Amino acid sequence: MTSPLPNGQSSLLLQMTQRLALSDAHFRRICQLIYQRAGIVLADHKRDMVYNRLVRRLRTLGLDDFGRYLGMLEANPNSAEWQAFINSLTTNLTAFFREAHHFPVLAEHARKHSGEYRVWSAAASTGEEPYSLAITLADTLGTAPGRWKVFASDIDTEVLEKARSGIYRLEELKTLSPQQLQRYFMRGTGPHDGLVRVRQDLANQVEFASLNLLQKQYDIGGPFDAIFCRNVMIYFDKDTQQEILRRFVPLLKPDGLLFAGHSENFSNLSRDFWLRGQTVYSLSKERA
Repeated sequence: MTSPLPNGQSSLLLQMTQRLALSDAHFRRICQLIYQRAGIVLADHKRDMVYNRLVRRLRTLGLDDFGRYLGMLEANPNSAEWQAFINSLTTNLTAFFREAHHFPVLAEHARKHSGEYRVWSAAASTGEEPYSLAITLADTLGTAPGRWKVFASDIDTEVLEKARSGIYRLEELKTLSPQQLQRYFMRGTGPHDGLVRVRQDLANQVEFASLNLLQKQYDIGGPFDAIFCRNVMIYFDKDTQQEILRRFVPLLKPDGLLFAGHSENFSNLSRDFWLRGQTVYSLSKERA
């Protein structure tokens, strides 16, 4: 007769072989908590996504019940696990020069300005957007110190770490010209073959910071000549979208530009902005 496993090993084996139950009540609590902390609205069809992402946290923590996990979160509002919870439920779909029509608009706008040109990437994700902005500005204005700066923020601390590293697969840079690839990236060799890294002189012009768009005040150095807030408003409800747009107003220079994602319409949300191009907005009070 086989001897039983010790209690700890038996419990671990059970966790590995059984699917944990996510009840309706626990799913609703998760939706409430991520809305309160990050403003993200989770629809019912996201239930499987929520399960698959959070169950990894339960496994890591040795928990076998979603209720215990949520109770642990709620018992300590300052727990570091809250950041892991937010990181698990944020969506990070991005690419270099995504929605390519925006970058020539940015370049033309930057050419007309003297002094330091400042851009904020408000949902930086893994860094492809802010580095695309940096490449555009370097191509347009050169790389002299003090000529331009990109500020990049995200609520997800894990993606920011990848962004700061500036390391990508070569195949991810297919939208760059050969000249841009050579000028702004170093190719890996040996065990790093197939990888590239942002050159330090370009990386020095991009400043990353953790920032929650639900914060009452943004600890970021505005005002900006341009704000990129693309494909993030779609995760918020209308009230949250309107509040974020109100907070953008004092952070945008009088002739500044606000860039939205292809499926977002800020004109229907706020009278503070008017549509001046394809998903490109300016402050209404500055409209001639």
